[in-house]
Amino acid sequence: MQILMLSSTFPYPPSRGGTQVRTFNLLQYLSRRHDVILGTVRSPDVTDAQIDALRGQVTELAVFETPGTVSTGISGKIRRFSQFLLSGTPPNVFSSYSQAMQNWADDLVTAGKCEAVTCEHSVNEIYVRPEWRQKLLTVANIHSSVWGTCREMLATGTSQNPLRDRLNLPLLARYETRYCAKFSRIVATTSTDKQQLLELLSPPRLRGKADFFEPTIDVIPNGVDLTEFPYRAIDPGGHTLIFAGAMNNLPNIDAARFLSLQILPKLQQRYPDASLSLVGASPVPEVLSLGKLPGIQVVGRVQRVAEYLHQAAVCVVPMRIGFGIKNKTLEAMAAGTPVVASDRGLEGLAVDGRTPPPIEALRANEVQEYVEAITSLFENHQLRQELSLNARSRIESQYTWDIIGRQYDRLFQF
Repeated sequence: MQILMLSSTFPYPPSRGGTQVRTFNLLQYLSRRHDVILGTVRSPDVTDAQIDALRGQVTELAVFETPGTVSTGISGKIRRFSQFLLSGTPPNVFSSYSQAMQNWADDLVTAGKCEAVTCEHSVNEIYVRPEWRQKLLTVANIHSSVWGTCREMLATGTSQNPLRDRLNLPLLARYETRYCAKFSRIVATTSTDKQQLLELLSPPRLRGKADFFEPTIDVIPNGVDLTEFPYRAIDPGGHTLIFAGAMNNLPNIDAARFLSLQILPKLQQRYPDASLSLVGASPVPEVLSLGKLPGIQVVGRVQRVAEYLHQAAVCVVPMRIGFGIKNKTLEAMAAGTPVVASDRGLEGLAVDGRTPPPIEALRANEVQEYVEAITSLFENHQLRQELSLNARSRIESQYTWDIIGRQYDRLFQF
């Protein structure tokens, strides 16, 4: 099959994390079985060598320049919100939109050079014409619901701008409902996100009606490259913590601050030598300032996250916002670093509460719950080893990219 993949985020190298990891590994798997044509956008930090390396992974690669910069200031914000109100499309979708890439995709579809189109993240939905659904398989690999995420931030009090988000919420509901109608299949990463989408796309008042159409929503989680995240050789012990993730991402910024400002100080009352490494690219000033606090090191981008995971006694994933399965949780589990995480950090993973065990991670949501869970791991070598072995086993049996790639590939077998 000839598959057109659209990604406004350049998906190489996969060590960039987040969206890039999922897009690269799925396209790599599909390329073994199909002719994959990839359209993507080159950000300023992408090198020619990286473009050449990515070209070797696909049948055809088209790379477009980054769109122009977005205006800032009050007038710019007002203009973007007005555009959102009138067009129904959020500003962040327009900000990554390339007209040249649109023209290229239109030409391919018009010429009949592809049998399926995938959008590797919801922001790429803008490139898909509504009429394509009548002649092509159209797939939106959305990662998570934008409406659900906004609603969650308002409900949890973690919104940085509540007034803006309250205004945006109904607009995001309208937007997500509209764009999902363009696709044959919608892909989410967890059953929680699927339920959110069903709530939005198939409200109870419509169920049971003769003309009601419930969208096809598939749940396909993320995976882990086990060569990039090998199992640890030793348990380092001690009182060292790690939190890893892109440090310019709002949910990660919130988690890093929550861990540094509320959890770690209480833990240091018990263990004065307790330390925390914040590992991840592009730390914003709010994260960099945390490095001034006792016991906290802001590491920034590293070549191999696994090396830092192996050096930590416990990986903490204290996410309070952001839906979807978390790469950072899967990667820590693969590396064998015991995990303490929130409901959001463990979304999509049944790691505890089963009868009988095994337990693969500890769950915490409140500050004291984190302190007690981390303390239990600091104090109990056997518990650390149990979580480490069980978590690695789970990743090997359910969350390798080959396993996930097979699930994605089934969408194209029609």
